[in-house]
Amino acid sequence: MAASQGVNRERVVNTFSGGAMLFLWFVLLVADARLLIFSIQSREAWAIACCALLFLLLMIFLNGFFTLQPNEARVLVLFGSYKGTVRESGFHWSNPFYSNGPSRMAAMAAAASKKEDAGSVLASVKTLGRNKISLRARTLNGDTLKVNDKRGNPIEIAAVVVWRVADTAQAVFDVDDYEKYVRTQSESALRHLASLYSYDDADGSDTTLRANVDEVSGALRSELQERLAKAGVVVDEARLTHLAYAPEIAQVMLRSQQAEAVIAARQKIVHGAVSMVEMALKQLAENEVVSLDDERRASMVSNLMVVLCSESEVHPVVNTGTLYH
Repeated sequence: MAASQGVNRERVVNTFSGGAMLFLWFVLLVADARLLIFSIQSREAWAIACCALLFLLLMIFLNGFFTLQPNEARVLVLFGSYKGTVRESGFHWSNPFYSNGPSRMAAMAAAASKKEDAGSVLASVKTLGRNKISLRARTLNGDTLKVNDKRGNPIEIAAVVVWRVADTAQAVFDVDDYEKYVRTQSESALRHLASLYSYDDADGSDTTLRANVDEVSGALRSELQERLAKAGVVVDEARLTHLAYAPEIAQVMLRSQQAEAVIAARQKIVHGAVSMVEMALKQLAENEVVSLDDERRASMVSNLMVVLCSESEVHPVVNTGTLYH
């Protein structure tokens, strides 16, 4: 039975001051120069050997210097073993045998094996060099995806995700490529989210993608945070940037929305007309302007409803007779 994969945790460590170690390097370089002069003058074999050995150590010593900008970290790896992460910006010196990350040739080989663009891979070597990781907030502007909503309607949806690396050990050791992992999981989460909600709801009782953008965006952020926690990534914000019906059903759904809008408007008009007729009859009765029997009342209600609900201009007809003659 295969063993479960362990979860790495970041350990923040301190390094030597780069300025102090650079001063020490110059002191040793001067000492090596004096030893070289002495070995030439004395022609002693041991002096020549010590001079060459010290010069070799000084060259190796130089590999320990590195700088970190604000919101940048370096993961320290010694012969495959994780030793910690340096987060403090400035000029540092550490063990020169710490891993410096993939070389240019290794990046080229990886690009060839995966059939990726060599230029884009080489552009990322600067970021990967010396195992440096940016801790700055990054923006992933996702592509427009064509998915089906809860009702099976094809829609187009896209989102923007603001994320940053919180745990450098997890980002480097728990996933193969944390940037690609973020892109893939963001697309997968967006597809899953779209299938949980309807694009729109005529009744207004359910949560929809169009009407409840803040709630849907919050759900997307929560799901992304759960997915990306394995890579040591924190999601600061996730929000929908594009939402529309797919072109093949856009016209049909537009007519459906127009029909729903017309029905809603008619309902509001009728409700207002009924209220106005009721108010008119009530005031006529209270003020004793006219006494109406059931037939006259029905006729007045009919006329008022026609006037209030009609879309065209109503022309009054003067009646010189009565309802009974």
